[in-house]
Amino acid sequence: MIIRQDDIAKMEKRYRGRFINSVLGAKPALLVGSQDLTGNTNLAIMSSVFHLGASPALIGLIIRPSESARHTLSNILSTGHYTLNHVNRIDIAAAHQTSARYPTEQSEFAASGLSQTYLSDFPAPFVAQSTIRLGLKLVEHQLLSINNTHLIIGEIKLIELAEDVLGEDGFVDIASNETIAATGLDSYAVIEKVMRFSYAKTDSWPQEINVEK
Repeated sequence: MIIRQDDIAKMEKRYRGRFINSVLGAKPALLVGSQDLTGNTNLAIMSSVFHLGASPALIGLIIRPSESARHTLSNILSTGHYTLNHVNRIDIAAAHQTSARYPTEQSEFAASGLSQTYLSDFPAPFVAQSTIRLGLKLVEHQLLSINNTHLIIGEIKLIELAEDVLGEDGFVDIASNETIAATGLDSYAVIEKVMRFSYAKTDSWPQEINVEK
């Protein structure tokens, strides 16, 4: 089967959204925690998060446009802080529920049954159930003219994770943590680590490595 650009354009809107969102495969499924200037908290599951750099430690986030209010976007722009929280296998349904369009005054934390917590005076809420949590500060915001999506770039200010997922060489083994990945708008999968390889070089074939935690 070959599907061309014209075929994609003719697809029904929701069908096209599911198709394009799932065709690239697994993506990070992270809960974005934020709050507004009056203290109303918000939690939203997103899969458009990507690594942008390690020095400084930067994470990119794409937030799509909408006719309705984007509470996460407005909270990040107004306060300058937000959190990224890994989703545990047991919390998949609760995490997915945060994609419902609740009013500003109703927190997705309470609606989903997930608990909010604050760490080291960081001014944005974390998910208490998550075992890997990141606190970020907004450093750049761009409106992308090609489709009116918003690019949010955050610098990592805080990371909390269990010691047993961190290897001696700095590798974070999210597979052992049963972190969930998104495989579309409404589909999730558990990540399974197959193997790690040595640094690829032109004069040798990569060797499988096993670094102890």
